[in-house]
Amino acid sequence: MMNRRDFFATAAGAGATLSLTPRLLDAMAQGPLIQRAIPSTGEKIPVIGLGSSATFASVARSEDVAALRAVFQAMVERGARVFDTAPGYGASEEVAGKIVNELGVAGKLFWATKVNVAGRGGSTADPAAARAQIETSLARFAQPRIDLLQVHNMGDPPTQLKIAREFKQAGKVRYVGITTTFPNQYASLIDVMRNEPLDFVGVDYAADNRDVEETILPLAQERKIAVLAYAPFGRTSLFRRAANTPLPEWAREFDATTYAQFFLKFCLSHPAITAVTPATSQAKNMIDNIGGGIGRIPTAAQREQIIKFVDALPALPGR
Repeated sequence: MMNRRDFFATAAGAGATLSLTPRLLDAMAQGPLIQRAIPSTGEKIPVIGLGSSATFASVARSEDVAALRAVFQAMVERGARVFDTAPGYGASEEVAGKIVNELGVAGKLFWATKVNVAGRGGSTADPAAARAQIETSLARFAQPRIDLLQVHNMGDPPTQLKIAREFKQAGKVRYVGITTTFPNQYASLIDVMRNEPLDFVGVDYAADNRDVEETILPLAQERKIAVLAYAPFGRTSLFRRAANTPLPEWAREFDATTYAQFFLKFCLSHPAITAVTPATSQAKNMIDNIGGGIGRIPTAAQREQIIKFVDALPALPGR
């Protein structure tokens, strides 16, 4: 499977100038990181954050934390704050809490984690286990409160949303939400969005994965719910599909100088998206990602141009 590292190697072999060092990336990304308001309160957060699934989680499991330390340093130094994690992401939550407290930057982050002790298949959550999981997350972060607590992958919403709100009322959680990255759960998510008070939802969204545009994103706007966009690179499929295709010149019209920025700016061009949280275990990728939240955002016409471009990229084998 081709990830961003493999993509750079392939494209460089094809003659592209892709020596994207942190210094060069900083020079290319000029200006402040855009911030957007959380609809339920008006509080603004930076539009690019850091996720901790996939590559981040694998590095955390290896206990080689030097790379992750550099990622957090690059993130905080450039104004990014949203860190999205979950107890279910292997060692990610625990390792991240240790790193940022050692760096002394824990208080600068917008901590977004999840709760789910229901498991798969729609089983019922044990309230005591859910409360214990949340308390463990608080202890790992060593912070007085969690900024955002979301019920992970639609795990028993009646039970776990109620518990999340208990923690909010107690002042230990600031915002409550729910997530899914599974299309077969979208109908359940829509039902919860229509019938429950939510501050946030987290969903998968990318230029090649636009199903949530049909109902979920418009409903979030209608209900004034913030949206975190997950898997903005199509779970690396976009890098794989773009492997030997040069970045179009017109990408510069909205200040995208790399494919990562091109794909992130597409997500941000939808007005329902509050922030995007791609996972990475490399500081230079974190800097590159932050560039996706700097400068101009694609217009409606440019969004359609991106969609046509992405849809015309070579299909992946077996898809």
